[in-house]
Amino acid sequence: MRNMDQLKRAGRAVVVLLLMMLAGCATRPGPEVLNPTAALVPGARVVTAYVATTREREIAGSNVYNNNRSGKSNYAAFKISIPPGHKVGQIEWPSGTPDPAVDFVTAQQEVLDRKTFEQRLSSGRKDRRTAVFVHGFNTNFQEALFRLAQMTADSDLGAQPILFAWPSEATVTGYVADKDAVTSSRDQLAELLSMLARKPGAGEVVVIGHSMGSWLVMEALRQLGLSGQNAVVGRLSVVLAAPDIDVDVFRSQMKVVGPLSPPMTLLVSRDDKALALSGRIAGERPRVGALDVDDPRVQEAALSAKVQIVDISNVAATDRFNHDRYTNLAALYPRLATSPGLHRSGVFVLDTVGATLVRPFQLIGNALPAER
Repeated sequence: MRNMDQLKRAGRAVVVLLLMMLAGCATRPGPEVLNPTAALVPGARVVTAYVATTREREIAGSNVYNNNRSGKSNYAAFKISIPPGHKVGQIEWPSGTPDPAVDFVTAQQEVLDRKTFEQRLSSGRKDRRTAVFVHGFNTNFQEALFRLAQMTADSDLGAQPILFAWPSEATVTGYVADKDAVTSSRDQLAELLSMLARKPGAGEVVVIGHSMGSWLVMEALRQLGLSGQNAVVGRLSVVLAAPDIDVDVFRSQMKVVGPLSPPMTLLVSRDDKALALSGRIAGERPRVGALDVDDPRVQEAALSAKVQIVDISNVAATDRFNHDRYTNLAALYPRLATSPGLHRSGVFVLDTVGATLVRPFQLIGNALPAER
């Protein structure tokens, strides 16, 4: 009977999740947004992004990708124009003919082979930071690419952005298929991270995983550790945003990966509705991205594992599920870089007013009236 009750709860959770997602669905961008727009406008900012993807090309020699699994990495380069009136955290999608004055548009694109991909990444400033973005569930190629361009423009850190795009079904019913797709992409992500970390004169390599993409990042790190490439793992700075990972699974992954320097950062929100439903579907097993930083067990575990857990619930959400807050965080990063807690393990809460990291008990203390 207990198993039957669990199945019923999971079934109801699936239905609720799908209805919520379908209710929020809008027309999604198709591959036509990747077609280059010839004329750009004054004041637009152009972001050059490189791509490694395990998606198959729709047509050989093109940069249109389907959701088939290629079994190897395909490479590309894009220049994305950000409009002069761009709003932080947003992607201004074209609603008709792309207009660079008000829309994100593709200015240029190239198909690359592996050798050219490596050469391009090695030709820039030797100590330049590289930022690898691994997208989450239900995301098509162009959504992931433009999201990377948005975060790059908003953070204004001068890092070289790279998209690792795995073959998401990009449908609300594709959760299981997407989990299989990220599993099939572990080798290719591990290979990319190894390439970047071993590049002569390589600067900092930052890896950002969102939602299910966080699980892929952890599996790639685990694979690098198991294959004796601890030196590669040691060169990486890792940020997992709203990680859709079972807490026990994450604990087992960390046993292989080990502590990083700086500590791995986990961006969590207690009111993340997507992760709450994901945990319910999984038999009431909590997800890492929904951890409660006020829980003493979480605080102790963070220090023991030498990871940094940051509650970003104070950041404005860009979606109705409170699952994409990280997209607004990019603009705060330049100020956060000077925060004393930035490279310390433990639990923190993001204070968006001062763009600083504070301990949970500090917030409580600040809220109490002063003694008279």
